Amino acid sequence: MMKLILIRLLLLGLLFCSASHAEERILNFHSILELRSDGSMLVEERILVQAEGIKIKRGIYRDFPTTYRDKLGNRVTIGFELLSVSRDGRSEPYHTERRDNGIRIYAGQEQVFLNRGHYEYTFRYLTNRHLGFFADHDELYWNVTGNGWDFPIARASAQVRLPGRSLEGAIGLEAYTGSQGSQGREYRTEIKGEAFWFFTTAPLGRHQGLTIVVAWPKGLIAEPDLAQRLSWLLQENSSVLIALGGVALLLVYYVIAWLRVGRDPEPGVVIPEYQPPEGYSPAALRFISRMGYDNQAFSAALVNMAVKGYLRIEEDNEGSFTLIKTGEMPRLAAGEGAIASALFGAGSSRIALQQHNHQQIGNAVKVHKRALKRDYEKTYFVTNSIYLLPGILLTIAVCLTALLALPDNGQKSMTGFMLVWLSFWSVGVYALLSAARSAWRGALSTGAGYLPAIGISLFALPFLGGEVFGLYALFSQGSPLLAGVLLLLVAVNIFFYQWMKAPTHKGRTLLDRTAGFNLYLSVAEKDELNFRHPPEKTAELFERYLPFAIALGVEQRWAERFTNVLRRAGHGDSHYSPDWYHGRSWNHSDPAGFGCAMGSAMSAAIASSSSAPGSSSGSGGGGSSGGGGGGGGGGGW
Repeated sequence: MMKLILIRLLLLGLLFCSASHAEERILNFHSILELRSDGSMLVEERILVQAEGIKIKRGIYRDFPTTYRDKLGNRVTIGFELLSVSRDGRSEPYHTERRDNGIRIYAGQEQVFLNRGHYEYTFRYLTNRHLGFFADHDELYWNVTGNGWDFPIARASAQVRLPGRSLEGAIGLEAYTGSQGSQGREYRTEIKGEAFWFFTTAPLGRHQGLTIVVAWPKGLIAEPDLAQRLSWLLQENSSVLIALGGVALLLVYYVIAWLRVGRDPEPGVVIPEYQPPEGYSPAALRFISRMGYDNQAFSAALVNMAVKGYLRIEEDNEGSFTLIKTGEMPRLAAGEGAIASALFGAGSSRIALQQHNHQQIGNAVKVHKRALKRDYEKTYFVTNSIYLLPGILLTIAVCLTALLALPDNGQKSMTGFMLVWLSFWSVGVYALLSAARSAWRGALSTGAGYLPAIGISLFALPFLGGEVFGLYALFSQGSPLLAGVLLLLVAVNIFFYQWMKAPTHKGRTLLDRTAGFNLYLSVAEKDELNFRHPPEKTAELFERYLPFAIALGVEQRWAERFTNVLRRAGHGDSHYSPDWYHGRSWNHSDPAGFGCAMGSAMSAAIASSSSAPGSSSGSGGGGSSGGGGGGGGGGGW
């Protein structure tokens, strides 16, 4: 009796060991591919599996990718029509499920469980758009098994039939085995019957597969023409078509609006004027000429206040500026008076243009801009910003519609987020890069101020990196073509924001006079003889009109004309230098450099010192296993 019990326990142990070592796997994966002359392909996959009730309980599932990205990142959807599913030669119930990039086919029924054993599943389907058409040949680059299987594959094979069952057509047979991206060569080929055959010569592990390449001369299969390719591109990227239509509508709207209200009055005759228009400060002329405000207007106002004697500008050896109130009370323009109150209103007599004073300097910029807008906007020009509102609303509607047309696989939310984020981030990055550009322009022209230029450039680098990353994420998450068109929508709004501005008739008259004065300021010294009775060039004239030259962007040309005059302006052995400035940028033999320092370098200093730290958020053998069409994978359920 005891002997019988021991025998039974031994047999039970052997049975347990056998069951514990049983492995579900694919014993044989064979694919038959029949290419047709229209470029479509009939595929029959025969998959022999060993089921142990571990993962293969009801049957198997097969994943087939139907959505790809082309080499430009655009969405490509291939045709896929499932014809039949069978098990061991008999029709098998199945159901399908849409996946992010394709379809999953479940063979079997929810309530029916399989016994342990071997089962052969057959999937037959019709597909297209898997062929490559090249200059000297065409080819099929096909992932036979897919690299996504949960099971090892003991053997894999494929047979390919070309149209007309031609065996002389192929000019190249290749294959790759192994994991995704590998170039294993454990295979052999044969030509037998009416097909080209591929066989693996070693088992494939989990997530390994067989990929084949068959090449043939051109003309055997019809190549899609340009119209067909374009049709596919637009059908599969409907969001791009929507966005392009939005760009067209936006352009039509803005052109009509511009024709109605944005066209400038005809300019008058411009004649040289030797004085600025009376009653207008340098900052006012810049504000009206540009129909907007910038840091250069603030620089021009500060220099004008210094020339009048209200303050003195000091620049240290590192290129940092300090403004010192002199105690004199000359008559200041309204905007300049606002600056004086903001900078020195608390009884202080000096302030450094550095970031720790960003609150005071930022407030001075703000009140100066407000004063100029109050005095000159609408009287001398109109922004027509009300006409931007319909354009912005149309842009938002187009973006939302285009995003809703994207496949529901996470692209909608990510693309939308990146677009909104970049819209704000890019504004800050543009401001930082403009400040860096101004700083370097001033440093290169004066030979000084390199430290602030380097500092603001280093400060801008992380934000620029964020911009590059954001653009990369936007272009890679969705279609690059869609991302480009959506950015074009934003660019159209920015472009017409400037173009919709228009001077009034009073403003047009002032602009003509300003252009005449600018002509005098910017003329080269050799051309001065063309002027009739110009004023005598003196150091006092140079200083008086320097703020206007800064405001109109011609400070370097203005200063170059006075090189010889300023060299002779000293007394005795002393050289001339402006009373209102002390620092390293002044060089009596190179006043042009000084002009740039007062313009570009000071503008850069204002840009960096008027913002809080961190607030400028700029706000043949080329294949591999797993490549080509087909692919996917599968598992048990």
